[in-house]
Amino acid sequence: MPLLPVCKQDLLERGIDQLDFVFVSGDAYVDHASFAAALLGRLLESHGYTVGIIAQPDWKKTESFTVLGRPRLAFLVSAGAMDSMVANYTANNKPRSDDAYAHGGVAGHRPDRAIITYCAKIREAYKGVPVLIGGIEASLRRTAHYDYWSNTVRRSVLLDSKADLLMYGMGEHSLLEIASLLAKGVPARQIRGVRGTVWYTGRAEELPPHADTWSSGRVPESLALMLPSYADISKNTDESKTLFAHSYLTQEQNTDALNGHVLIEPTDARFVVQEKAALPLTTEEFDALYALPFTRQWHPRYDTTAENGKTGVPALAEVQFSLISCRGCFGACSFCAITFHQGRRIQSRSHESLLREAEQMTHHPAFKGYIHDVGGPTANFRHDACAAQAKRGACAHRDCLGTNPCPNVTVDHTEYIALLRKLRALPRVKKVFVRSGIRFDYLMMDSDETFLRELCEHHVSGQLKVAPEHVNDDVLRLMRKSSHAVYERFADAYAQMNRRLHKKQYLVPYYICAHPGSGLNEAIDVALYLKKTGFVPDQVQDFYPTPGSLSTCMYYTGLNPHRQNADGSLEKIYVARGAHERRLQRALVQFNRRENASLVREALQRAGRTDLIPILLR
Repeated sequence: MPLLPVCKQDLLERGIDQLDFVFVSGDAYVDHASFAAALLGRLLESHGYTVGIIAQPDWKKTESFTVLGRPRLAFLVSAGAMDSMVANYTANNKPRSDDAYAHGGVAGHRPDRAIITYCAKIREAYKGVPVLIGGIEASLRRTAHYDYWSNTVRRSVLLDSKADLLMYGMGEHSLLEIASLLAKGVPARQIRGVRGTVWYTGRAEELPPHADTWSSGRVPESLALMLPSYADISKNTDESKTLFAHSYLTQEQNTDALNGHVLIEPTDARFVVQEKAALPLTTEEFDALYALPFTRQWHPRYDTTAENGKTGVPALAEVQFSLISCRGCFGACSFCAITFHQGRRIQSRSHESLLREAEQMTHHPAFKGYIHDVGGPTANFRHDACAAQAKRGACAHRDCLGTNPCPNVTVDHTEYIALLRKLRALPRVKKVFVRSGIRFDYLMMDSDETFLRELCEHHVSGQLKVAPEHVNDDVLRLMRKSSHAVYERFADAYAQMNRRLHKKQYLVPYYICAHPGSGLNEAIDVALYLKKTGFVPDQVQDFYPTPGSLSTCMYYTGLNPHRQNADGSLEKIYVARGAHERRLQRALVQFNRRENASLVREALQRAGRTDLIPILLR
């Protein structure tokens, strides 16, 4: 199967006079299901549309956007697999030195705020052409959002980009429905009612029936909810931050396709309307998607040498011999936007689909016998959190896990164990690893230790990476993670199981510094625990306030939207601001590094814990 066209010569060779869609992406073109341009392009192609890809165009040149001509139906625009600001800058706002999704891994091939920049250049090139935006950057900026890099609340990216329509979430259902409407002659600006889309209007009479205010309490699902206006949540006052927190909570509680409401956000003289989320893929649809004819290779243009003397696209190495088995995550960690993008409902591929892909993988000339991962956002989630979710959707007012897990959660690893057994029994497969995150609290809720035993016996190679994130229970509550005691029980169970199996395998825990709610004293708690256990991590993640997460809302507002005080006000939380305190917290967690000694001393002095100086700086 030929690759999707990337130049006029490709069109000539295929006899295509005009493409139906041109996909502009912030990533290099890799024909693999883990890359959105390839996945959605192949999906459209399988439904009879012609699609070309402009990958990482030179955004300074309008002609970079004309290499495939004007599409018959629309331009599809995505910043790529990451928000472009996250791709270009570290958590401390320093430019990144590389980009795994670029040719040779060279940084600088995607612009800041790529959605806005790409749309502007397309408008320069072609007047009146329909432009549809999607992907993670558009999805998580679909309504007014806090932007860490400018330290402001920005409008919906749909308005700032001047696009015609925004698709949020994973997009397959939405895109096919929109493609059909465009093919029938419906103007993009007039598309309404498509799940998983956001549109805008300046006419109040075009709005769907809605409740008068966002705070009306229980509202019939047939009515939309009116959010606080952009003007009211963007003033950077205590009152506006409270409204921002309430608005975020309302949005978070309406992400489920079955029980969510349509949302309306007044912005300037217009209204941004978010339709209900797209329905999850069925297993059959998920299987069909991954059965599309991907070559699983980067485009040959990347075989040439990049600016740094390297070839290829580094991001492919992480997924080339891995299997995506599921989507969605009912873990709903506060700092993660996956639930805001993919939702809490779990979508899974069948064993047959995964085995077929794995068997094909084993014939690849570079395959060495190792399947690097079988998972998704959370590897050991293969079904809904409970039986009720299939009928009613994920509960809007109840967490499935966290520090107070729901008693109705169905804990069962049987089906996942069976899948892993089948995969490791395939000819030419030496080892099947599980590297995408294991939710250890969910594992510990399983009274059957079979999965833990088989994980340790067959699917770990010396080290298992896990994410306790912190040790202070107040911080963990804000993170919506399990208590520290649960992690300690898991660490003990993991160690015991490896002893029984006569294996020397270790845990590599990840920790986040400077998350909302964590001050110097909370960072000291982490340091003391690491001192006690004798493990000091090489890598520590600084909290990164990215659009679409609950933690980012807490960072901006200093409030916890989920907890009210007796007087009705929201719980206030401490937020570490500024690069220096973030450095102090990181230094405490990595107290054993000689270069951190002065920072550790300063942090302990500030916290009034000079008694710990001889302990941590011994």
